[in-house]
Amino acid sequence: MYKEDRCHNGKMNRGWGGRFGHHQSRRFTRHAEHFFTRFRNVAANIEETDENFIIHLYAPDLKKEHLKVVTKDDVLTISYTPKDDAETERKFSRKEYANGAFERAFALNGKVMIENISAGYADGILKIQLPKNPETNKPAVNIAVN
Repeated sequence: MYKEDRCHNGKMNRGWGGRFGHHQSRRFTRHAEHFFTRFRNVAANIEETDENFIIHLYAPDLKKEHLKVVTKDDVLTISYTPKDDAETERKFSRKEYANGAFERAFALNGKVMIENISAGYADGILKIQLPKNPETNKPAVNIAVN
């Protein structure tokens, strides 16, 4: 067998009982719960128009003043860090979304005019307009196949 067929402790992976199989699922679940309570994944849609890229980030029930949008080294980073613990004091009978800390990063690849980026938060959606750089965003060219 190849080395890739062995998990981190050297044991062979066999079907569904492999690395994340029954004997290790509880340990993985505990690790995943710890990881996901620290940072959460927020959904993003990226729209492209002739003039802009537009990021729609779904993040309900946030305070605008705790959102941070930064560009550095041609990477756009969006983060949220709540400053108070009001959320932890609330008692929910069911909770299907969280409004805790998160961070997302997007490579801009020189295709955006960084000085003209704008952002707004309304109705649970963070909308970031990224104006295209006309020098690096060339339209597609159809090539005839002979």
